[in-house]
Amino acid sequence: MPFGAEFQPDGRVRFRLWAPKHDRIELQLDASPQESSAETRLPLKREADGWHELTTDRARAGSRYRYRLPDGLVVPDPASRFQPEDVHGPSEVIDPAAYSWRDARWAGRPWHEAIVYELHIGTFTAEGTFQAAIARLDHLVELGITAIELLPVADFPGSRNWGYDGVLPFAPDSSYGRPEDLKALIDAAHARGLMVIQDVVYNHFGPDGNYLSAYAPAFFTDRHQTPWGAAINFDAPGSDVVREFVVQNALYWLQEFHFDGLRLDAVHAIRDDSGRHLLDELAQRVRTAVSSRPVHLILENEHNEAGRLRRPNGGYDAQWNDDVHHVLHVAATGEREGYYADYVGDSERLARALAQGFAYQGELMPYRGSPRGKPSADLPPTAFVAFLQNHDQIGNRALGERLTALAPAPAVLAVTATYLLLPQIPMLFMGEEWHSNSPFQFFCDFEGDLADAVRDGRRQEFARFAAFASESAREKIPDPLAPATFEASKLDWQAATTAPHAGILQWYRDLLGVRARRIVPLLPQLTRGAQYRVIDTQAVWVQWQTTNGAELTLTANLSARTVTGFPEAEGSLLWEQGQIETDGAFPAWTVRWMLRS
Repeated sequence: MPFGAEFQPDGRVRFRLWAPKHDRIELQLDASPQESSAETRLPLKREADGWHELTTDRARAGSRYRYRLPDGLVVPDPASRFQPEDVHGPSEVIDPAAYSWRDARWAGRPWHEAIVYELHIGTFTAEGTFQAAIARLDHLVELGITAIELLPVADFPGSRNWGYDGVLPFAPDSSYGRPEDLKALIDAAHARGLMVIQDVVYNHFGPDGNYLSAYAPAFFTDRHQTPWGAAINFDAPGSDVVREFVVQNALYWLQEFHFDGLRLDAVHAIRDDSGRHLLDELAQRVRTAVSSRPVHLILENEHNEAGRLRRPNGGYDAQWNDDVHHVLHVAATGEREGYYADYVGDSERLARALAQGFAYQGELMPYRGSPRGKPSADLPPTAFVAFLQNHDQIGNRALGERLTALAPAPAVLAVTATYLLLPQIPMLFMGEEWHSNSPFQFFCDFEGDLADAVRDGRRQEFARFAAFASESAREKIPDPLAPATFEASKLDWQAATTAPHAGILQWYRDLLGVRARRIVPLLPQLTRGAQYRVIDTQAVWVQWQTTNGAELTLTANLSARTVTGFPEAEGSLLWEQGQIETDGAFPAWTVRWMLRS
């Protein structure tokens, strides 16, 4: 890795920092607790193009170090592999070869086998650590999960955060454990046949603990603005180093930590007008560097750019499909505020999202005020990740309620049976499988004026919603800075063993068992989207045809009334949710999956 602290074959450590703003940088080695001597300062040699470098035998694994700028400011390494004292403290030299991997036989899994489980390390268990998560992996295997997706673990300020405020993207956050603990989690997952996907953030740095501007202002550019301010520089002078920093980070997680894939957060906010977009370069570099096993690249992309999902030129395996979430959420809850307004009562969008991925394929979205999406009917269903709940769709609600708190139980079961057997790749959010009552609320651990700004901003964000129009109502929104908000978001695993949750858990296991046995083998033969028909409001018929002539058919009445007019069932029954008395008449919240070979 061309950045940070790297062990050399002769046992010395090479330190390398890109600091084009300064002619002189010092390496500050902190004294260890066992040493009585003071810190050691060593000058780095100024190289070409703003690089500063030093190779020394004064450092070893476990050494804590910082870089001292000419004005006396000491900063952590932007490519730090570990921050034992949080984002403002010293970095620690990590020997990446010290961990003894046990997954030599792990060859990965093809993407079509993915049944994804999104989890947040800090709230997945009471302890909130990498090591504690290992004890819950068998639960996931028994559920039918084949891949876990971790919310970002890159070092963030404080002891609790969703992870999207990270500032040191190479350092697993110390509140979760050490780097070797994360490797042990991945090792244990691979031993159980589970893929592990890492959520990474390349569109911004968090607001506290980012020192890059102090020595490398070219890391950012005013050419573009993002919701977080000046954009990361991917297309202005100096961008070659910035681009390499991001590419190396992607390779670092895949190679050094053996991750099986990356989910790239909000790539629509990665602004790049160069001749070759960063996303294209990153995908190509990853495919070239990690070619001995399957590596899966997944996007979150508000623009719904279908071209990025057309392999091999597009380079990406799949995209989170917000449209499927929106159509199913609106069907189950009847919500119509905010962006849900663009999906209310539109059964064409419902059918199209289930059949072809994107509900909007270039049409105007009234609430958004602009067109969205590109044609996606030619894409395979596995190019889309379908979900009913995730960290955003729960946590970005004012109170962090799960779907089970918003919709009647028959509606929740119907939309769940729809998306979990859908040929798109399903993703569950932690605790969904037993209908956990624990909310997932927005939480962070800032201090001072920043904490006040986040708290006030969170409450003002919801002022446009009817339920929070008054100041007194907004005061009931959980304080994101309060430790109690974080604690309330932790899963209650004991609840999964009690009624009615234990029964729901078994229902999910049965449903995912059908997916593994009957749907997954079909997916390589589904090369494009499906044909569909709107039967009535929130009632649709969708059919996929495989390359060898088999037909997978979904008939669904996702409404609270009986609907007639469905075509006659053909083939063998895979799953029936609800009670269908006669063909052609579906009672409220009824779903049927059929397969004809």
